[in-house]
Amino acid sequence: MGHVLVTGATGGIGVALVGALVEAGYRVTAVGRGVERLDVRGVEVDLAEPGTLAGAVGALQDAGELEDLRALVHCAAISPVAAVADAGIETWQRTWAVNVASAAELTRLTIPALRRSHGHVVFVNAAPGTTGVPRWSAFAGSKAALRELADSLREEEAASGVRVTTVYPGPTATDLLGEVRSAFGRPHDPELCIRPQTLAAMIVWVLSAPADAYTSELSVLPSPR
Repeated sequence: MGHVLVTGATGGIGVALVGALVEAGYRVTAVGRGVERLDVRGVEVDLAEPGTLAGAVGALQDAGELEDLRALVHCAAISPVAAVADAGIETWQRTWAVNVASAAELTRLTIPALRRSHGHVVFVNAAPGTTGVPRWSAFAGSKAALRELADSLREEEAASGVRVTTVYPGPTATDLLGEVRSAFGRPHDPELCIRPQTLAAMIVWVLSAPADAYTSELSVLPSPR
């Protein structure tokens, strides 16, 4: 099945995705912090420092680990809740570094391998229609930028055969969503959310598209209850 790099692999969606990919027969490398906790190969980097990614990817390249790279899945994200009047520059810099710049840099570093394999880049974005949310501007803005990154990359790499998909997950039962809703003072019932394992299965489905077509955008919503 080939090799897949996954960022955010220690989060709720990422852990489920790593398990689903392994079960589907992929070889997985987790990229990020705390990856030693996973039962797959990990590359320990701080995605808030995108400048460190070149060294990590270079080490993978030197070890021949990118020869069969088939996909890159960006799950990593942070989601601070703060009004514009209260969010300092560190909040903006860290949010955009983790949510956008690290995704762009890791894509840049791996695109030669993905071109050779006619591989796939998947960006896990925010819920459909996330825009203009009070006290969530750093997160919402970063996800708008991530969408633009994906759309530009799709056009740029179409001739090389690289596929680019943005996944827009609705409320998913993760600790991060619970923390965000708590910060907003809103109730959180995981039973009304998408299971991380369900979202992971749908991302694996995206990667398994036949040679003549694929899904460029996928909105995933909880079933009506």
